[in-house]
Amino acid sequence: MNWEDECYLLSKRKFRENANIINVFTKSKGKVSGVVYGGNSRKIRNYLQLSNKLFVIYNSKNENKAGYFKTELIKPISPSYFNDKKRTSALISLCSILNILLPELQPNQSIFKSFEKFIESLNLENWIILYIFFELNLIKNLGYDPNLSKFKNDVTNLDEIKKIKIESFYYEVPEYLISKKIPDKASNYLIKKSLYFTRHIIQNRFFIPNNLVFPKSRILFENYFN
Repeated sequence: MNWEDECYLLSKRKFRENANIINVFTKSKGKVSGVVYGGNSRKIRNYLQLSNKLFVIYNSKNENKAGYFKTELIKPISPSYFNDKKRTSALISLCSILNILLPELQPNQSIFKSFEKFIESLNLENWIILYIFFELNLIKNLGYDPNLSKFKNDVTNLDEIKKIKIESFYYEVPEYLISKKIPDKASNYLIKKSLYFTRHIIQNRFFIPNNLVFPKSRILFENYFN
């Protein structure tokens, strides 16, 4: 099986002396894992950074065995934010969640486009609100819709926090997520409440029922908004 595609790097780990096993999120194949020989060389190691956009050529002699990648850098994403702890943490958090929740070899154009759109919006002032909406859309694209619109009313205060029941769980949800409106400004308190909500939905729907370990990187990201 041979193919080539654009992708984003979700994870990597050392494999043998001078190789890495990486997981990438590709445009047409979904999440794919494979070996990068020479991955610990200076040239390749420098661009095998989480969230970087790559061009990969995949080769595998057997569909039941992991293949190997040849990789080229298309666009460095993470190096642009090495001096910005919040944005760097956001990228690591998203890559960790996608790496765990995306099924192998199942393309999802909606999630891919949404992820790419978020990457392109990281330089915007309201990027954190867009991160929260990305997680909310991810939940829907993974097959679960919390249907927040049914809790919508005439309230105009987007900072208001509502306590609502979704199935058997109670959540505190900021009004702007229910109204699907982006607030002009968001306090750390509002951001924290938003991140609590999306995290608990993700945990209750996907991680806990499947006995998956929730990534620490996502919780560390939350802590920047205490």
